[in-house]
Order: sequence, then C-alpha cells, then structure tokens
Amino acid sequence: MNLEQLNFHHLLYFWRVARIGHLTRAAQELHVSQSALSTQIRQLEDRLGQALFERDGRRLALTDAGQLVLAYAEDIFGLGQELLGRLDGQSEGMLRLRVGSVATLSRNYQENWIRPLLVDPAVALTLESGMLDDLLERLLQHRLDVVLANEAVAAEVERPLHCRFLGSQAISLVGAARTWKGRSLRLPEDLHGVELAVPGPRHALRAQFDALCLAAGVRPRFRAEVDDMAMLRLIARDSGWLTVLPEVVVQDELRSGRLLTVGRSNQLQEHFYAITTTHRHRLERLDRLLAGSGSASPRRGATV
Repeated sequence: MNLEQLNFHHLLYFWRVARIGHLTRAAQELHVSQSALSTQIRQLEDRLGQALFERDGRRLALTDAGQLVLAYAEDIFGLGQELLGRLDGQSEGMLRLRVGSVATLSRNYQENWIRPLLVDPAVALTLESGMLDDLLERLLQHRLDVVLANEAVAAEVERPLHCRFLGSQAISLVGAARTWKGRSLRLPEDLHGVELAVPGPRHALRAQFDALCLAAGVRPRFRAEVDDMAMLRLIARDSGWLTVLPEVVVQDELRSGRLLTVGRSNQLQEHFYAITTTHRHRLERLDRLLAGSGSASPRRGATV
C-alpha cells in the first residue's frame, strides 16, 4: 500500500484502543459507538494486511504486528502533540517550554534552574509537578519538554530517555537561629533522640538518611515526615525542630538569618537530573539551559 492509502484517523482510533486495552472504554473516550470503533479497527487491519489485536478474556491484547504499529503510532501522535505544544504561544511570537518537576524536588531548585527563562520575553513557561512515572509518561507523549528529578532513570527500548546529571548538594541540618545560634551537631552521630523533621519515605534522600543512622546506631525522633519540600521549608521555619534537607530548600531563610546550618553531611547527597526524550525536537533555549547546568557538584554551602 502507498502512504496515501494509510488512514490516519483509523490509526488514531487504534492508538487509543491499544493504550486503553478495552474497546468499550476507548469508544466512550472517543465518543463513538463500539460497533463503529470495531469497524474502523478492522478497516485498518484490512489495509495493513495484519491482525492487530487478539482477545484475552475481556481485554484486547496486541499481536506482534500490533506492537509494531503501536510503536510507530506513539511516535506519530506524540510528534503531533509536540507540534501543538510548539505552536502554542507562537501566535504571540513566543516559544512555550514545558517543564515537569517531581513533587519531592525543591521549588527553589526548580526556580533557580529556570531563572534565565524568567527574564526572556520570548519564552512562555508551563510548569507541572507530579510523580516521576506520570511525568515520564507525559514526556514520552511529547506533552513535556523536560523533567527535573532527584533520581536517575535508565533508558530502555520502550522508554527512549536521556538522563543528564545537573549537580549535587550535601544534606544539611538546619534550625531556628534563635535556638541554635553558636551550636553545631554532627550528622548523624549527635542525632540520637533529637526531634527532627525529615523528607518522607518517597523522597530519594530518605533511604540514604535511614541507612546512615542505622549504621551509626542512632535513633532520632521523627516529628514530621514530609514529601513536599515547600511544606518541609515551612516546618523548618516555624516548628522549632531541626530539619534534614538540602540547603536550597531554605536558601532564603538562610540568607536572612532566620535559619542557620547546625550540621552538614557530605555522605548524604541529593542529586539533580534533567530528563529528555532522545528524539525530541531541538529547542535552543532548553539546550542552553542543559549545557549551562554543568556536571560538577556545587561548592560547600552553594546551590546548583
């Protein structure tokens, strides 16, 4: 068959059915009848000369040919979504850059990273926050241009991703200046029984911190376990407890003197990554951001 004979409308319907895995739910999402959807899928199979689905109980399973067609459909409609994203804002002469950030990443870090774009009149930003797997799915669908994360991801055949290391920061113990001025603690040796606010179990740092305390035979008192770094910042500022976090989270409070660093551990590091797709359309401003981030760890007390 010639390319002109390939019905992309049928291919779109196949793509949605393949992703959902259920004909009835796909028909409801597409606002068509189930029989009409089945007919269009059969017409696509007839054109291609290959069966794309086989029944697996109540669900539809892809054949080998269906898996191949789905891989191409993902690229085709993903690039279509990227096209819409690129055009969004261009009517006003602007480039839209879509940035995802994992929910456990410091918003201060995210703002520091995108700061060059905040003064660029030709850029419009879309900023999203969520779980890493959800953000990566949107990245692979070309609905995001880059994902900022505090854990690395591996590239796989099914997930053609590029993970760039941006930098690291040592983890600090911070407390209110009115209580802790002139005092210091070793981390973790001096934390036995000390009241702490710490990152929650989903945060990449938490397993490191727990392992360090276990190895030292130290059992702090956890008064708060917080996934969201913005909330952890507020607790560090207002609770009076010591807080374990990267200093970038409370950079403003440290500069103002409201909080101070009571201890620091270079054994604990938060790492920062920018994740992109390997086949994405080149964006000059994003490339400049990635190139300017560098790969060296920041100096003591600095933020990346």
